[in-house]
Amino acid sequence: MLTIRNIALATTAPLILAVAGLAHPHGLSRSTAADWTHLHIALLPVFPLLTLGLLVPLWHRPRPGLAGVATVVAWAGAFGYAAFYTGLDAVAGIAAGTAVEHVGATAGLGPVKHPLYDTGEALGHVGVYALIGAIAATAVALFPKHGVRILPGTLVLLGAGWSFVDSHIFWPRGVWTMLGFAAGFALLAWGTTSSGPKATDVKPSRRQRR
Repeated sequence: MLTIRNIALATTAPLILAVAGLAHPHGLSRSTAADWTHLHIALLPVFPLLTLGLLVPLWHRPRPGLAGVATVVAWAGAFGYAAFYTGLDAVAGIAAGTAVEHVGATAGLGPVKHPLYDTGEALGHVGVYALIGAIAATAVALFPKHGVRILPGTLVLLGAGWSFVDSHIFWPRGVWTMLGFAAGFALLAWGTTSSGPKATDVKPSRRQRR
């Protein structure tokens, strides 16, 4: 039951984002501006919840040593992602959509939306790189206790994170990226709650047992 609960907590946000990606307009124009704005407003609290997939297995007081330092680094990276990716949504999503929706009928859209896109993209890159760093730090924090069981999820998450740099949630790659996050978080949750041999478990020799 603990494994199922952790997997559910870890995968809900990326699955919601994957579904939202199917409805995300492929471009911002006068005809799509209202949908563009409303979708980004609705998703504003969802994108930060992507970090639950890392925070759930790290839900304990940091221990002394490398694992504890890595835990704090992962928390900081998760915070950085939540802050800066929210900036992307606010600027390139809500602000750009609102500006295009209300721009004059004869005005060109490029000078209105491209500066907002550029600012939002820069913020988003900082956020995603912080998330990738948080994923790597999470692996360092969890490995001493859970061993190789956390490696499959970590590898999938690193691949999804790299794709996330420039895919957002646009169909098709952005949707597959979110599904990749969901799969990676599920594997990580399974690896940190299932029972099995750990990398640090060493079977004592006969001489040690005497």
